[in-house]
Amino acid sequence: MLRRVVMALAVLSVCFALANRVRADEVKLVKIGVAAPLTGFSASYGKDEANSQGLVIGGQKVRFEVDSQDDAGDPKTAVLVAQRFVDEGVSGVIGHHNSGCTIAASAVYHRAGIPQISPASSSPSYTAQGFETTFRTISNDDQMAVLAANYTVKQLGAKRIAVIDDSTDYGTNLATEYVKAVQKAGAELVSWQYTTTKSIDFRAVLTTIKGQNPDLIFYVGQDIQAAGVAKQMHQLGIKAGYMGEGGFTNETFARLVGPSGQGMYSWEYGAPLGRMPHAAELNAKMTERFGTGIVQFAPLAYDAAWAMVNAMKKADSTDPRGYLSSLHAVSFDGVTGTIAFNERGDPRTASATLYQQQAGKWVVLGVEQTSPR
Repeated sequence: MLRRVVMALAVLSVCFALANRVRADEVKLVKIGVAAPLTGFSASYGKDEANSQGLVIGGQKVRFEVDSQDDAGDPKTAVLVAQRFVDEGVSGVIGHHNSGCTIAASAVYHRAGIPQISPASSSPSYTAQGFETTFRTISNDDQMAVLAANYTVKQLGAKRIAVIDDSTDYGTNLATEYVKAVQKAGAELVSWQYTTTKSIDFRAVLTTIKGQNPDLIFYVGQDIQAAGVAKQMHQLGIKAGYMGEGGFTNETFARLVGPSGQGMYSWEYGAPLGRMPHAAELNAKMTERFGTGIVQFAPLAYDAAWAMVNAMKKADSTDPRGYLSSLHAVSFDGVTGTIAFNERGDPRTASATLYQQQAGKWVVLGVEQTSPR
């Protein structure tokens, strides 16, 4: 996870670095705040492409500079970071990473009229506040739940559904929206059980579910618990399908689950790199500069940065209140696809990738998309 955050923030320098040196008195300095749990080289990668274009906005040549702050993954610290950005006069903010931090800081940006684009926060509560300053490039949890539910009922033909969530805000919300969506699609919820992020024994929960004879068990939680559920399903002889979401499409899960994971389905936000329209170009740039290709969230951070720059260009203004309306109207061909926001600041078209465990490896089954809205 730390490496993901590092590289996701690192990619911002592709958008904001100075390639052609100019004297300070010839340009207008435009600060972009970057907030996440880590600082370091990750936040300095924010300076190449936009500055290399020699952009003129509002009749003046501009140079973008990244102002990186560490929110420590803590909402209280995130509020302090947000106020610091406001005091320093940033023109916009890319971040925060965690939904709790993003939501906590959003009120500060809203009061100051500063646009905020999160590349990683998926909680619906973030944009549901009604702030005109809140945006994200990642799909939200509600959109993910609908995609998962529709596939469950319409593609897999599951009619009797059992749900388990890990009692976190994320787990409970996604499970709630999934339940609503499967019921709307015509399936029946036969059991809804709860665990915690520290649970290791799921036999009581699974025994209860087994008695309801479900077609599929949907789990929302962490990879360690997800693997434990799969293994104990196998031990109890539960034949139901197993689907989940929570970031366990990884080698850790595959190693922990062993043969018990065979056939399991897992959802991840967005499209895989191989199916993103321009991921190859971004990967080449990062590999050339750092010797390491892009990882999760990096393309979303890149597209967030360019959404901000393109809105400034469209409005011919770097003033937050001057380009905010243009950000709502922006539409361009990004690394991850067409970048455009709905009235709440969510992506107009949400996508998610479905994976399946086959012979100990995660295999892409397909990319699902919501209709533009």
